[in-house]
Amino acid sequence: MLRHDGVVIDLGQHSTVVARALLGSILHGPNGSGRVVETEAYGGAEDPASHAARGLTPRTEPMFGPAGILYVYLIYGMYHCANVVTGPEGDGQAVLIRAIEPVKITESMRAARPKARRDVDIANGPGKLCQALGIDRTHDGLDLAKPRSRVRLELAKPPPKNAIVQATRIGLSVAQDTPWRWYLQDSAWVSKR
Repeated sequence: MLRHDGVVIDLGQHSTVVARALLGSILHGPNGSGRVVETEAYGGAEDPASHAARGLTPRTEPMFGPAGILYVYLIYGMYHCANVVTGPEGDGQAVLIRAIEPVKITESMRAARPKARRDVDIANGPGKLCQALGIDRTHDGLDLAKPRSRVRLELAKPPPKNAIVQATRIGLSVAQDTPWRWYLQDSAWVSKR
């Protein structure tokens, strides 16, 4: 359960419910903070695109933990991706945070993303936002609800439903037509339209 300023999200719900609910929330990392503008849901063992579909491994262990845990993995041997574990413990569901809009672009963020020529390129993708916020595998397994955690989520009032777009997930070799991606329609920080 995440609570902040009267807003409550039960992270134990299915990843598709949580993915929508996290839009507008603030993700805090070592280098700064950003408003979540894009998410993707992964439905555990039943979802062929989910890491959980391969079963419990040392890499995926946090996915099978309690809701609210941070699951960080490495793709292409160089980019970290941050996920919020959801659903019942042992189910392996998670929400990938695909893009954020920095609350304030800090010097640490700029230093971590030197190739970003425009401000909107600092955190408009899952690997980019992890670089910008300083999130890596050392943060894997952290409790995102703890106020003093190095990486944490702070809930915000959810955006109106008509401001949210539902689309298919990106960059998958299986289950490409599953419409489990959500983003804020007017955000310039979304990774892809």
